Amino acid sequence: MAQLTQVVDLAMQYHLPAIYHRGHYVEAGGLMSYGVSQHDLDRRAATYVHKILQGAKPADLPVEQPMTFELVINRHTAQQMGLTIPPAVLYQADRVIP
Repeated sequence: MAQLTQVVDLAMQYHLPAIYHRGHYVEAGGLMSYGVSQHDLDRRAATYVHKILQGAKPADLPVEQPMTFELVINRHTAQQMGLTIPPAVLYQADRVIP
């Protein structure tokens, strides 16, 4: 986690409008992220564990690719950087941090 805040702080220090792969960066003050939903990955993993505990062979289970992605935007960071996020982009965001 120390690197996460360091990366976000450096981006802010140099006014770099960075886009990250996880929402954790945005929660730590990053501008925005677009990536796989961690909640969905955890849910899918639990489904696999359940199937294996019920006797399924891991080799018989299909390989799945992530299907759910999320866009997270930090409006406060955008304001600090002097950026205006268009309303159409805010509307499409899964989460907007005020």
